[in-house]
Amino acid sequence: MAAGPQAGLEPTVNAPARTLEFDWPMIKVGTASYEAGPTGTTVIQFDRKVYSAIDVRGTPGTVNAPYMNMYYDLPELDTVVFAGGSWYGLEAVTGVASALKDDGVRDGKAFGVTPNIAMSVGSIIFDFGSRRLNEIYPDKRLAQAAYRATKPGVFPLGATGAGRFAKTGHFFGCNAYSGQGAAYREIGEVKIAAFVVVNAYGAVTDRQGRVAACYPDPAWPEELRDNPQTTELLARFAEMQEKKLAGSADGERDRNTNTTLSLVVTNQKLTPVELKRLAVQVHASMGRALQPFTTMYDGDVMYAVSTAEIEPKMYVPEIGAIAGEVMWDAILSSVPEQPQAATPADGPVLGADALEDLEGDYRFSQFVTVRVEAEGRRLKARAVGEREAYAIGKDGFTELKPVSETDFMVPGRYPLTLRFADEGRLVINPGHWEQVGKRADD
Repeated sequence: MAAGPQAGLEPTVNAPARTLEFDWPMIKVGTASYEAGPTGTTVIQFDRKVYSAIDVRGTPGTVNAPYMNMYYDLPELDTVVFAGGSWYGLEAVTGVASALKDDGVRDGKAFGVTPNIAMSVGSIIFDFGSRRLNEIYPDKRLAQAAYRATKPGVFPLGATGAGRFAKTGHFFGCNAYSGQGAAYREIGEVKIAAFVVVNAYGAVTDRQGRVAACYPDPAWPEELRDNPQTTELLARFAEMQEKKLAGSADGERDRNTNTTLSLVVTNQKLTPVELKRLAVQVHASMGRALQPFTTMYDGDVMYAVSTAEIEPKMYVPEIGAIAGEVMWDAILSSVPEQPQAATPADGPVLGADALEDLEGDYRFSQFVTVRVEAEGRRLKARAVGEREAYAIGKDGFTELKPVSETDFMVPGRYPLTLRFADEGRLVINPGHWEQVGKRADD
C-alpha cells in the first residue's frame, strides 16, 4: 500500500497554551495536532458514562447525533470529540471509541440492559479551502494520541486542539484567527462547564458590543476601522453591501463554510427532555456572542451532558441562563492574539544575485505551488498549482516587498509574510499558523 501524505506525521500532544483550570475530576481533556497542517483534535472524556442530548442548527458533520435524539434515559456517553479536517476528521470520533475498546475501558460485554460498548460522539469544523495550503486532517492515530493524553481539570485555550486553524468573522470579511475556549462556574453544589470550538461565519462579540478580533476593511468608515462594533456593522451592512455590489460586475459575494462546536456540562441530574431543552436554550443564547449566528453557511451543534452527580437544585431555565453566560465567557476565551502585518523596508535589501538564489518552485501540497522569480532587485511570486496561495494569485505575478534579508511581505488587508529559510524552504506567515513549502530539486 502506498504511503499517504500523512505518513510520518508526528502528533503534538497537549501543546503549551493558555489554559482554563477547573475542579471537576469527572471531566478529562486531551488535545493533539499535526503541526504540518496545522490541524488538530480535542477529546473530552468522562470518568464514567453520562447522560447526553444534542441540538443541531444547520448540517454539521457529526457522529451518533441521531442516536442522541432518541431520548433514552440511560447514561451511555463516554467521550465528546471535536476535530478539524471537515468530513475526514470524523475518523477522529470513531478512533477514540475504538481506543476505549483497545485499552479495555469498554469491552462489549452485556451488563444489565445495555452492552458495555464505547459511545463516542463528536463533530468537525471546516479548515480547508483557501485557509490552508494542504489537506492534512485529524485521523484515528491523532485522535487516539489526544485521548491517551487526557487529564482532569485543564482545558487549553486558543488556536490549539480542534481550534488549531479556526477562523471567524468572514461575514464581515474580518477573517480573524480563532480557536477553542472554555469556562467554568460553581453555584452552590451545581457545577457548569462550557467548551467550544469557534469557527463561525459571524464575528465574536464581547459584552460591550465590540468585535473581539477583525482585520477591518480599509473602505469602512474610520470609526469602524478603529473600533469595530458589531451593532454598527450590522446597522450599516445594507449600505456597505450596496456599495460592494455596485462595484462588482456580477454581484458575486464571498462564501465560506463554518461550524461552531459546543458542549455544556452540568453535574445536576436532568431528564432526557430537560437535557435537550438545556441544549436548545444555551445554543440559542450564543447568538449574543456570535453575530450573525446560525446562518446558511454555519453548521452548528451543541452537546449537553449531565453527569448526574447531584439531585436537582435549580430549574432547567435557571441552569440554562447561567450556562449561557458561561458559554459566552468560553467563546471570548477562544480568541487568540492576532498576527500583525510586517513593515516593509524603505528599499531593496538584497542584491540581484542573492535574489536569484531564492528563485524556484516551492511546493506546499499537491494543490499549491508558488513560483518565485527575481527581476533585477525585485522579487515576485505567482501560484502555479491548482489553487492560489492567499494573496499570491494564479493570473499574474505579485511583487514581494522586502522586510529583511529573509523576509518579504505582500501589502493588503490580511497579513502575508514570506520567509525564505534554510534547506530550500519557503514559510508563509511564519509563526503559529505557518505553512511550509519545499523548493523543487532541493
